[in-house]
Amino acid sequence: MEFTGAQILMKVLKEEGVDTIFGYPGGAVLDIYHALAQTDIRHILARHEQGAVHAADGYARATGKVGVSIVTSGPGATNAVTGIASANADSIPLVVITGQVPTHLIGNDAFQEVDIVGITRPCTKHNYLVTDINDLAKTIKEAFFIARSGRPGPVLVDIPKNISASKAAYKLPGEIKMRTYNPTYKPNLKQLRKIVDLIKSAKKPLIFSGGGVTISGGSEELTRFVTRTQVPITSSLMGLGAFPGTHPLWLGMPGMHGTYRANMAISNCDFMLAIGVRFDDRVTGKTDVFASNATIVQIDIDPTSIHKNIPVEIPIVGDCKVSLEELNKLLDEEDFNHVKEKRQPWLDDIEKWKSTNPLAYQAGDIIKPQFVIEKLYELTGGKAIITTEVGQNQMWAAQYYHFEKPNHFISSGGLGTMGFGLPAAIGAQVACPDKTVIDIAGDGSIQMNIQEMATAVQYGLPVKVAILNNRYLGMVRQWQELFYERVYSATTLDHNPDFVKLAEAFGAVGLRAQKSSEVEPVLKEALSTKRPVIMDFVTEREENVYPMVPAGAPISQMLLV
Repeated sequence: MEFTGAQILMKVLKEEGVDTIFGYPGGAVLDIYHALAQTDIRHILARHEQGAVHAADGYARATGKVGVSIVTSGPGATNAVTGIASANADSIPLVVITGQVPTHLIGNDAFQEVDIVGITRPCTKHNYLVTDINDLAKTIKEAFFIARSGRPGPVLVDIPKNISASKAAYKLPGEIKMRTYNPTYKPNLKQLRKIVDLIKSAKKPLIFSGGGVTISGGSEELTRFVTRTQVPITSSLMGLGAFPGTHPLWLGMPGMHGTYRANMAISNCDFMLAIGVRFDDRVTGKTDVFASNATIVQIDIDPTSIHKNIPVEIPIVGDCKVSLEELNKLLDEEDFNHVKEKRQPWLDDIEKWKSTNPLAYQAGDIIKPQFVIEKLYELTGGKAIITTEVGQNQMWAAQYYHFEKPNHFISSGGLGTMGFGLPAAIGAQVACPDKTVIDIAGDGSIQMNIQEMATAVQYGLPVKVAILNNRYLGMVRQWQELFYERVYSATTLDHNPDFVKLAEAFGAVGLRAQKSSEVEPVLKEALSTKRPVIMDFVTEREENVYPMVPAGAPISQMLLV
């Protein structure tokens, strides 16, 4: 029996366990959408292709599954590029299916033709152009295998219209094996034994965890390892939640807007175990003095990430969860009681750094953005899934909302994509219908993809948006204040919409707080409302995010006020 390429695509998607697709139809994918309508796969119609890919990204981060998006050719495909690049920077598993003009028209500048394979080659883990319907099933199967294995990432599959419309026999592809792609999951045990010896001998040890721990599902193993060794821990932005944010050994996030205690611990440690991190420039500051007194061990499944930004003494290639499991087995043979006394001066130093509290702010009648997030944390008990836009709102969310579990902080870290938070919240809400999902936003960033509020309303997704409205492009304005003589060039948002009326126009609920006493009532009303809500918090206009490390400075040299 023969099936169309579109039907074959649906069969493989079902075989891969796909239950939800985020997309936007167009001429080149009409056959695919016709076949999709004959399945029980749920389709979420975004209002923009970038929103569709961000939503698939949010779905993937909330579940650990591969997110799937379908867009049409030409502008549909190019609109998706930002979402693909954001997922690539943060190692998020996506399969993005794009329509393409028929194969005989490729290269002829046909209507809505772009070389999307060429355009996305630098920002995908891999991509394909399908030119033979007999290769389609195997290609889709390979795409999922590549997206989810090793260091995950987005894979694009470009399907010409004649391939999705023509017919062929369907044979279920077998197990995918690729001779040139074989990620290393199990680490070298001899190298792991060195870690145990170094932790025992170190006077000032530190663990630096990142998004790789969350992606690998290694949160429980990390918590067990830290508890057993009693080593203080810090985490990158992408790793927040992999270790409980209220644990006494937790130091908070390091880097440009990290905590004083985390940055000082990195600058003074004599041993660092870095696991699932790639030492992004926003974390390291001036690289030649980053952890300059420490012996550094780096564990990562991607060998190209090791030594890439920071030289390390002991490189270990392996999956973070598997590596932590093996380390915990080795720890069962060790006694750490004798090292506690040796480490006490180090722990005393950390307690002193903890007492330096640059995260404090002066409360008053005018709403401080930090206060909004503190109240949000208090009212949700730290159990909400938090997505963010990008800018000051993102940093305040990371600083003031204490994440206890993995997959609960969803943010565009590597690419820093404004407009990410709302569609990502939609994807997370689809994935987790029983959880509270909140997008912490800025008034500039939210307007990048505000059209996706229509998607939330259409599908009854009760996402909440908390806009920290300072009428500026806040983070850029902060840099202008500190380093550009307070010349606020093109960062003043004098003509914002009325966000309450805008919410109502979409069919959502709009709420506003203009003074501190109104913050808690607005949050309580929003959290009790089973509909999409936009909350407009009119905040202190020139509030800054502190600490702040100036570009190019060591992370020990922080601006604290």
